[in-house]
Amino acid sequence: MKTTTVRAAVVQAGAVPFDSDACVDKAVALIEEAAASEAKVIVFPEAFIGGYPKGLNYGLVVGARDPAGREEFRLYFDAAIEVPGPQTQRLGKAAAAHACYIVIGVIERDGGTLYCTALFFGPDGKLLGKHRKLMPTALERMIWGFGDGSTLTVVDSPYGRIGSVICWENYMPMMRMAMYSKNVALYCAPTADDRDTWLSSMQHIALEGRCFVLTACQFIRKKDFPDSVRVSLGESSESVLMRGGSAIISPLGRVLAGPHFDGETILTADLDLNEIGRGKFDFDVVGHYSRPDVFQLTVNEAPTPAVVVKPISD
Repeated sequence: MKTTTVRAAVVQAGAVPFDSDACVDKAVALIEEAAASEAKVIVFPEAFIGGYPKGLNYGLVVGARDPAGREEFRLYFDAAIEVPGPQTQRLGKAAAAHACYIVIGVIERDGGTLYCTALFFGPDGKLLGKHRKLMPTALERMIWGFGDGSTLTVVDSPYGRIGSVICWENYMPMMRMAMYSKNVALYCAPTADDRDTWLSSMQHIALEGRCFVLTACQFIRKKDFPDSVRVSLGESSESVLMRGGSAIISPLGRVLAGPHFDGETILTADLDLNEIGRGKFDFDVVGHYSRPDVFQLTVNEAPTPAVVVKPISD
């Protein structure tokens, strides 16, 4: 029998910056809390494991770096996680314990480079895939590498396909079009954008893609960062650096939960999956409402490693 409803949750909570094990501890507890409300799809914010370094500049100016900034980056580098690794195993166990799908933002370390990544876990605990942020924003480009088309990941579920587009990637029309072409039903948007304008962007995407949008942002204060790093934003330790704004939106743009700006919370909504088909009736951006005779998008999903080893020919 076809599944027509699912309860989804978006987690609005702060990471424990520069402490990945503590982040995983907090994530596991929040997964348990969200699952207690019978949520079967749970979405966490961008960079929840490892932390989003809001307010840090790492001593960067054009043409120079300072020693303190190099040490701050080293601390951040050491706090990033390998995928797969011990932290992903723990997250997978939490997903399996509660038989739910998890989408969670992490700072991934691969060799000498960090990536802002979204991980997908299934209800059996398996790591189903990942998406690396294609285009870090502004100063993010100095601390994170660029993803490539090989991680434009969607995963199948009984509730439709689940995909993730991170923060300002959502402002990239071709990125959105590529994801819509994968028939994403649950479009997850982990973010660090807590501005009032974010909600209208999420509503637009829900309407454009005729999909449910689940967006999660952190709520974090200056005092949550360790004293070993310089945070240039906020006038006092109580200053809120990210205020949330998490929400769940229907395929016709109706806000089902949120936005919430007053602290940590878990927002839930019961999704009527039949709303997707009702929405496609008059608009399918990659189908009957497209004009491929005029516009076409070419997507390169091949991995682009820096070093390619070719076998020696005889």
